[in-house]
This record gives sequence, structure tokens and C-alpha cells, in this order.
Amino acid sequence: MKIAAIYDIHGNLPALESVLKEIDQAQPDLILVGGDIVSGPMPRATLECLLALGDKVRFIRGNADREVVAAFDGLPLDPKLPEEVREGTIWTAKQLERSHRDFLAELPEQMILGVDGLLDVLFCHGSPRSDEEIITSVTPEARLREILAGVKQNIVVCGHTHMQFDLSIDGVQLVNAGSVGMPYGEAGAYWLLLGPEVMLRRTFYDLEQAAERIRSSGYPLAQDFADNNVLKPPTEAEAIEVFERMAAQRSYLYEH
Repeated sequence: MKIAAIYDIHGNLPALESVLKEIDQAQPDLILVGGDIVSGPMPRATLECLLALGDKVRFIRGNADREVVAAFDGLPLDPKLPEEVREGTIWTAKQLERSHRDFLAELPEQMILGVDGLLDVLFCHGSPRSDEEIITSVTPEARLREILAGVKQNIVVCGHTHMQFDLSIDGVQLVNAGSVGMPYGEAGAYWLLLGPEVMLRRTFYDLEQAAERIRSSGYPLAQDFADNNVLKPPTEAEAIEVFERMAAQRSYLYEH
């Protein structure tokens, strides 16, 4: 079986539409949606676009999907979330129907699928042990060993940090699919094609047109999203510096 893995769409419908056209040309047997589906400018249309694909799609849940469900239910959100992200999450929840909420709430955190030439692959959002764990291309090997301890599969696919990488540690290949809707680094929509090889993919799409659609979405963070997630994302170096600082802080809290 050949699988296309698309992660971190974040309600960026124009990016998703362009990626799906390329995926259609690649003709995978299955599409794996790796979480953080709706938290962004076009949540409802994005989710309904994916659901319309029917049995060809499998889903796992991301941390942002979990927060949207909490917002829908009127529950307290993660206190670590910046105020503007909280506002965007609450707005996202208000765009969804109860059926959308229930679908997101019932998604599994992980999934194991067989891939041609690669045997079983473990798909997770952040890491095998947490949907919000931070892994980047420069994560120290000692921390990677802790994260992957107990993993039985030879390949783990993750997302969450919105930057593609392909690493190997102690016989386990760890691959980040990148982000369809909110990439760091060069602009575009990033995804992964599996079987019989691991192929990191990037889809180019009309960024100006996408930015216009996003600005007219009503999303409270639409201008920032269009400018800083579509037209000119932060560089990988900038993102890695922030993420690794966050990861070090969380590691300290775990240990103390």
C-alpha cells in the first residue's frame, strides 16, 4: 500500500486543495491526515473537503484539534496558549457543527499502517508519547532515544513542528511530514509520500490568491496568517530556535 501523509493543515483550504490535486496524480491507496486539521481560517470547509474523500482517508488527532473540541465544549483551554491563539481556537470551534466536534473528539492519537516496502509505519502527531511533544531536526539524540523508547516500528511519522526532516536513530527512521497549511521555511504546502520509499514533497500554489481567500474568511488572525504563514513564513532557523527553547523548558519541568 502507498500512503500520502498530510499534516498540520490548520484550516488552510487553498493549500489543501492544491496538495490533493498532486496526491491525485500520485495515486496513493490511502491518505493519512496527521492532525491539526481545522484550527485556522477555513475550518469547516477544510474538514468537509477531507470527509468528502470517504474511505480513502484515515485521520489521527492533533493537539490543536483537541483544543478546538475543548473550546466547543466550553472547557478551559491550555493556559500556555497565547491570548490570540485562544481567540482563534474559540472562533474555530464556533464555525463547526456538533457532528464535526464529535468526529474530532473520537479521532485516535496514533495509527499503525502497512506501507509497501516499509512494513508497518507508526503515525503520530507530536511524538509517540504526546501530541504536543516538540521534535526538530536538531533535537539531541539523547532526547530522541527517550521519545522513541518502546517503539516497535522501524518508521515513525510525525508533524506538529511544521518542518520536514528525515532522521535515523538506533535503527528507527523518524520523519516529519511538514505542514500543508502553516509551514516554516520556504513558502508552499509540504507533505509526505510513502511506499516503496519515503519521499518528502512540496506543493507550490498561488500564494497571493490563497492570502486573499484567507483574509476574507472572518478568522480573527486572518491577516497574520496570510502574511506570516502563507506569503512569508518564518525561516526554519527562526522556528527551530523557538521550538528548541520551548522543548528545553518542558524537559526541565518533566525532570523537576
